[in-house]
Amino acid sequence: MSKDIQFTPQGYAKLKRELEELKGPTRMAIAEAIREAKAHGDLKENAAYHEAKLNQTRLESRIAELDKALLLAKIVAMPKEGDIGAGLGSKIKLLDIEFEDEFTVTLVGSFEADSAKNLISVASPLGEALVGREVGQKVEVEAPAGKSTYKILEVS
Repeated sequence: MSKDIQFTPQGYAKLKRELEELKGPTRMAIAEAIREAKAHGDLKENAAYHEAKLNQTRLESRIAELDKALLLAKIVAMPKEGDIGAGLGSKIKLLDIEFEDEFTVTLVGSFEADSAKNLISVASPLGEALVGREVGQKVEVEAPAGKSTYKILEVS
């Protein structure tokens, strides 16, 4: 049996919108690019045709990936106000003990993680260390970049 993929309600909705966009306008645009490239003649040496077909392959692969993710999706309820401990969907304000730097992360499922947007997977070293933790606790995280210690300042 396949393992469920955890999503926040917002992450699930975003994924669904992306899939609709890919199956609709994006798929139509690539099909039009293929038709246009075919009109230019010999397909063996037609770079535009090969590019469009490559884009179509990538698109269909992404659509299959998203379809599977939605099929296996498990929407996890966001923590309620007053819940103790961090969980999927929690925003956590942290203090990096070594650098005395404050930052905020949001715990999400691994499919919707994006470190550039501070969306941290609950399956990542930092995410695993934060799940179930409360304000005031310190967590040590062993990651490929080394060991770090954080203090939880706020969970919402």
